[in-house]
Amino acid sequence: MDRSLEIALLQELHGLKDSGQFFLDDEVHPSPVQRYACADRFDAENTAIFQKLPQIAAHSSELAEPGSYLTMTLAGKPVLLTRDRDGEVNAFLNVCRHRGARLVGEASGCKHAFSCPYHAWTWSNKGELRGIPHEKPGFPGIDRASYGLRRLPAHEAMGFVWVVADPEATPDFDMFLAPLTKEFDWCGTADMAIAHSDTMVRQANWKLLMEGGIEAYHFKVAHRDTIGPHFLDNLSSYQMLGDHMRSVLPRSSLPQIADVPQEQWSIRDHANLLYTVFPTSQFLLMQDHLAWLCFRPLACDRTELRMVTLAPKSEITPENAAHWARNHKITEVTLDEDFVINEAVQSGLNSGTNEALTFGRYEGALHKFNTVVEARL
Repeated sequence: MDRSLEIALLQELHGLKDSGQFFLDDEVHPSPVQRYACADRFDAENTAIFQKLPQIAAHSSELAEPGSYLTMTLAGKPVLLTRDRDGEVNAFLNVCRHRGARLVGEASGCKHAFSCPYHAWTWSNKGELRGIPHEKPGFPGIDRASYGLRRLPAHEAMGFVWVVADPEATPDFDMFLAPLTKEFDWCGTADMAIAHSDTMVRQANWKLLMEGGIEAYHFKVAHRDTIGPHFLDNLSSYQMLGDHMRSVLPRSSLPQIADVPQEQWSIRDHANLLYTVFPTSQFLLMQDHLAWLCFRPLACDRTELRMVTLAPKSEITPENAAHWARNHKITEVTLDEDFVINEAVQSGLNSGTNEALTFGRYEGALHKFNTVVEARL
């Protein structure tokens, strides 16, 4: 983030606070209930969004060494990530090319070759078929090159591994990520590592869970006993960065900048920044760390969520373990308040009470987020 932008964001929010105004959109917008509760709609999102756009599959530190590998599910497909001897990251469908078995069952590890548990066909971590038991009599003349692992488009940037879950896709990673590059370089994501991580499944649509973080209208109510007292009432701003979004959530200390020379202003001292990386990640930047929320939509009413605390590599030490565990727990407790409410929202969507949810002028970021979803559909 440019220094001039940092100053401008603080000036804008301080000015709104000082004049008793809010960051408002022009109109109130309805959000149809079927966006969140329709199985056909979810299938369309899976086809047009989750399978076609780059998603963050891992932080680079999770594939720290040559031979490192990870397995996961993206857009309903089994995926294998590897780092080869040349230091390059590869992404494949985690499926044997012989009889379709799951090639790698472990969640992570370090191997330079993978042998199928069914018939022991073996591939390198670059996806090359290397071994077939009893090859000559059983598979005479087989073209090994045509039986390589099915490769997925993958790109490593800003400390993350980005994957498209469609082997036929030809994404322009640079164009998709360009609006984020300066922001993430400023955040220092490439020099971070995972200090703590949890995975859970929530009974709510992925969009409901993501929408909860991009407005401050609920802070003093839903979080009154946790973070509510530390933030200003119903004050936040947002800006679209291509398909992505930066939200600024000012803390209660913001008015103090009036007594500090402008050259000493730091946005991280007086606000949390939330980056919504379309389609399925959010990053909450705090004073000394970053919370990464990775959403893996499973159904229209069910979402797997990975919650990760990222910190500077130099600060992840045994002496700091309790500090990061404590910060991770604070994030978990706070977000759980949102998630419980949104699970209740999900349970009420099919009751017929509402044909649409209502986004007020305070909640314009929610409308803009859904506008991007609709455009991609």
